[in-house]
Amino acid sequence: MESGDTVGTGDYDVETKRENLKSLLSQLLADPILADVPKNPTLSDVVTLVSLEKGSAMRLSILKLDGSSLDLAVMNSATLKDLKLLIKKKVNEMEQANMGHRHISWKHVWSNFCLSCNNEKLLDDEAVLQDVGVRNNSQIAFVPYVMKKGPGRHSKRKKHRLFRSLHKTC
Repeated sequence: MESGDTVGTGDYDVETKRENLKSLLSQLLADPILADVPKNPTLSDVVTLVSLEKGSAMRLSILKLDGSSLDLAVMNSATLKDLKLLIKKKVNEMEQANMGHRHISWKHVWSNFCLSCNNEKLLDDEAVLQDVGVRNNSQIAFVPYVMKKGPGRHSKRKKHRLFRSLHKTC
């Protein structure tokens, strides 16, 4: 037997095992008890769901601007940045499943909206959610957010006046 035949057979075995694993996973995910497990779960998703059952994670309801909500599970030690990444991932998956590929500018979303819990805006990405009052079964909402201008930045009106005065002298 040549070494090339062994590699070919090994590849076939790996592929067969992968297909068997996918089949077993799809059968498991069809069980109503596992309804909260995503269709293509990552190890992180599974760990979070197990932690939720153990009490070391929390379930949150995210209220979107259109009035619909989105349920997520996050670890108790999660930061606001972790939550934002999870929201981005979940919304992108939902959009992909419902409408095909549609691009959402998350930079635009986070520059115009922020998350709020108990009428308090959550602005510090490094803050641990539990430290800012987020608890199991909390409702988090998107709210409009206006960033303050930094020092040295002009408003559009000032820029417009500046350019108008330049045109008058020409």
